[in-house]
Amino acid sequence: MTTRRALLLGLGGLALGGGGYTAGAFHEARKQAGGRLFGQGSVIETGAGPLEYAVAGDGPPLMMIHGTGGGFDQGLLFAAGLRRSGFRIVAPSRFGYLGSAFPDDASPVHQADTLVELLDHLGIDRLPVAGGSAGALTAAEFALRHPDRCSHLVLIVPAANLTDRDPVEFTALQRLAVGAVLGSDFAFWSLSRLAPGQMIRTLLATDPALLTQVPEAERLRARTILDQIFPISRKVDGLRTDGFWAGTPSPTAYQRIGVPTLILSCEDDLFGTADTARLLADRIPDARLILYPDGGHIWLGHDDGLTREIADFVSQTGRS
Repeated sequence: MTTRRALLLGLGGLALGGGGYTAGAFHEARKQAGGRLFGQGSVIETGAGPLEYAVAGDGPPLMMIHGTGGGFDQGLLFAAGLRRSGFRIVAPSRFGYLGSAFPDDASPVHQADTLVELLDHLGIDRLPVAGGSAGALTAAEFALRHPDRCSHLVLIVPAANLTDRDPVEFTALQRLAVGAVLGSDFAFWSLSRLAPGQMIRTLLATDPALLTQVPEAERLRARTILDQIFPISRKVDGLRTDGFWAGTPSPTAYQRIGVPTLILSCEDDLFGTADTARLLADRIPDARLILYPDGGHIWLGHDDGLTREIADFVSQTGRS
């Protein structure tokens, strides 16, 4: 608690005392974020409004649906290993994120139905669908509602309320910090530089001590996931909606999912997705479950292994 209080006080000090250097660095960060996103995504018009997406790589297609705080860029990052393994990655931005619409009905069901329009636009009949964190809600609904378009389902650190109790519980100070972050690009940028470890713990639900135990490539991946949340102002609607749907008792009929399903999580995920993964494995017929002993919500130290598991799984012949 002392650490979190110091973090909030430090943010105030940085805002007041950073002066011109802080303002200049912040504006440079915004410029770099815009450059990172510019030109990568495309937009189509759907029945729900604009839908942004990116496609990268060559080979059989696989759709990666990003998690909370993401966008098409996070989807590409989550699937970077799969792209290197020879898959063509389709990465949409969900409702309320980046260039995608935020319709009145921003539910996972409506998101899943809208993604069918994306596949039609790309001329893809059927493909494996993976979803990370809150994106797993949309991926599961896609597999349930459109099995003719989904050959395999992969749920990565799935965020869902399956016990009538929100699996994510923040302290009052954590709620204060998250509220400050959601309300300001500057607050997020400042906190991510003042206390990146605390941000990784709070927003990415991963023990920052793991950073000292993994290769440099994995440390860079963690930092990139955090950095890609910025600019948070272009993701606020999606973040708040994800918080609602991940915390609300899930209405999804998981027991009716009929496509081959792989579920992966980490025992020490601070968002409690290991328990959620176990419950999903019990509900989804013939689902395969893989739990890593550590790695947190971003499966730190296990990206190569997770990539191999997914690649092997979707390369198998699906049942009809």
